[in-house]
Amino acid sequence: MDLQALVDAASTRDWDTDPEGTVSLSVVGLGNYARSVSIPAIEAGDYATVSAVVSGDAEKAARVGDVHGAVPLTYEQFAEGEGVDAYDAVYVATPNRIHLDHARTAADQGKHVICEKPLEATPERAAALADACEAAGVTLMTAYRMQTDPVIRALTSFVSAGGIGEPTKAMGEFSFPVLAGSKGPDQWRLDAELAGGGALMDVGVYPLNTTRYLLGADPVAVDAMARASEPFGSQPDDPESPRFADEHVHVLAEFPAGTVGEFTASFSGDADSWLEVVGSDGRIRLENAFVPGGDRTVRVSTDVGEVEFSGVGMDETVEEFDYFAHCVLTDTPPEPDGRDGLTDVAVSEAVYEAAATGERTPVERY
Repeated sequence: MDLQALVDAASTRDWDTDPEGTVSLSVVGLGNYARSVSIPAIEAGDYATVSAVVSGDAEKAARVGDVHGAVPLTYEQFAEGEGVDAYDAVYVATPNRIHLDHARTAADQGKHVICEKPLEATPERAAALADACEAAGVTLMTAYRMQTDPVIRALTSFVSAGGIGEPTKAMGEFSFPVLAGSKGPDQWRLDAELAGGGALMDVGVYPLNTTRYLLGADPVAVDAMARASEPFGSQPDDPESPRFADEHVHVLAEFPAGTVGEFTASFSGDADSWLEVVGSDGRIRLENAFVPGGDRTVRVSTDVGEVEFSGVGMDETVEEFDYFAHCVLTDTPPEPDGRDGLTDVAVSEAVYEAAATGERTPVERY
């Protein structure tokens, strides 16, 4: 793929076969991200619709349902199967440690599942989630919107085709001042039990998973350092868990074939997100890499030339839900499936162990 072909591919859906029909979704969990980002993206797309909304707050469910013409349900009603005929699939957007419960309910109902990342709070629960969907024969997609972004997909093909030679190093950062909003310290992201950790689980998974996708490879071992000050430093209730609500985390990852990775995630400090992949014959750098709907700048430098572009591609959250619905309509397994999501949770587990022990930690396979 030459550089002009790369730019052209960065604004093209390479997966769309124009199927007939739509997939109706039940949105489980009505936090700010689901209401302000996900639901508008679903409604802006071609292949998915919002037909039910589920919340622990019946008044919120009724209010959101009224705005979007969707059946309002409480968590209890969803679990008991009320309104089940209103939707084909379930979008799980609740706190990490209860993803399994809602996904298992959906699978038991015979409904397909798109589940927010990280897939769950622990590898064991993530594996149980994937197993439940596999046993029920339903589609499971981990909601990695970056993997559906035409820019990222084009860059992945470019790397795979040898566009920057042999990858040698990947680096990335996602810093998000989580206390800068209106919620303050009393939010589930700072509850290590619900979140499964802190900055790593919430924003660190973006550079990690996007690098895995770009390289087509998984880390085999990690070194790490994690730090936290109040109110980030609470330990989970499980005394055997090495996890806490990390404020900052720095990861050194060993990939096969000698590629090394270096990633940081932070819940405080100046907001930023970027990713860079270096190869034997060039490099790729993305600025404003992971912000939903962000205007990314891409710089590609190779031994045959350079190109920089921005304002190319599409809203990756719209792409995420259309891609999932397309997979359901065409009976096609999604690329970011449950096992993909499980891998990142397993890597995160190794990161927390490495940070706790100060030792290089192999990544277990589940």
